[in-house]
Amino acid sequence: MAQEKTRYTDSELQEFRELILDKLKEANEDLKLLKGTLSLSDDHGTDDTGRTFNMMEDGSETLSREEVAQLAARQEKFIQSLQSALLRIENKTYGICRETGKLIPKERLRLVPHATLSIEAKNSQK
Repeated sequence: MAQEKTRYTDSELQEFRELILDKLKEANEDLKLLKGTLSLSDDHGTDDTGRTFNMMEDGSETLSREEVAQLAARQEKFIQSLQSALLRIENKTYGICRETGKLIPKERLRLVPHATLSIEAKNSQK
């Protein structure tokens, strides 16, 4: 009987590291755009628009800014999760389900590289 694999090999971990670094770069760029939107640095030149137009936009703008702030917060959490995944790669514990202790399938990790739970463990939480 073949022994069940308890961790991913160094070359497999390197593959995941590259995937995570790509996602991290993309996520940081997205966060930068969101923060730029919040700080109004990309105002698109509407400063000289008439006051009547601006008053109508105030309520909509507030709602939009709140949504952007929520997106930025979610993006920051995603970035932290990716950074934690990189730490698990360094510790060689990446891809091990924190509930079952079994390896999370590669297919799942390719789709959700920051996953810490297998599908079974995730479903049992519901």
